[in-house]
Amino acid sequence: MDLTKGVIIFDLYANVRYKSTMGVPAKLTERQLKFAELLVYNEGRKSPAECARESGYTSRPRQAASELRNPRISPLVVRYIGELRAEVQEKYGINFERHITELAKIREDALKKGAWSAAVNAEVARGKAAGLYVDQKIIKYGNLDQLTEAELETKMKQILDDHKVLIDGVSIDVANEKNNLNKLPPTSETTPSPDGH
Repeated sequence: MDLTKGVIIFDLYANVRYKSTMGVPAKLTERQLKFAELLVYNEGRKSPAECARESGYTSRPRQAASELRNPRISPLVVRYIGELRAEVQEKYGINFERHITELAKIREDALKKGAWSAAVNAEVARGKAAGLYVDQKIIKYGNLDQLTEAELETKMKQILDDHKVLIDGVSIDVANEKNNLNKLPPTSETTPSPDGH
């Protein structure tokens, strides 16, 4: 749904609901106006609670921010926030033509200044936006079910080669060590003397 359509639908909802409950169309207070403007114009830089605090809601700013953004509690404030966001989107929003034009301006400015790298980067960005470049990434997961028989055999040989010392050497060494311990001549400490002491 287009943002303006959503604002219009909500506008109708807010007007019908507010007029039916209040009888007289309500106006936004100065604090509500300031909150909505701070919220929209500082989006990403200030939290809603910070905007509420700066607007004059000092006792419980987080709760006030929550209530002011709730269409059931403050429909006119929510509508005004929607209108402000639509204006910002229209003014600063991005579309294909505007994006390509802006990148072309950046490229031209970079060329005038002799910044070849920046000019090339801007031109590549224009090409990507136009769909001339395709980033192709193939992501494979380590599932054995997805490997072919030849890939499985290669993988098994690699594992055997990588762990050959462990597979061949450990079992033989352990057996040899046991045999070698049994074949050792007795030491003087463990050999009984002819007297039996």
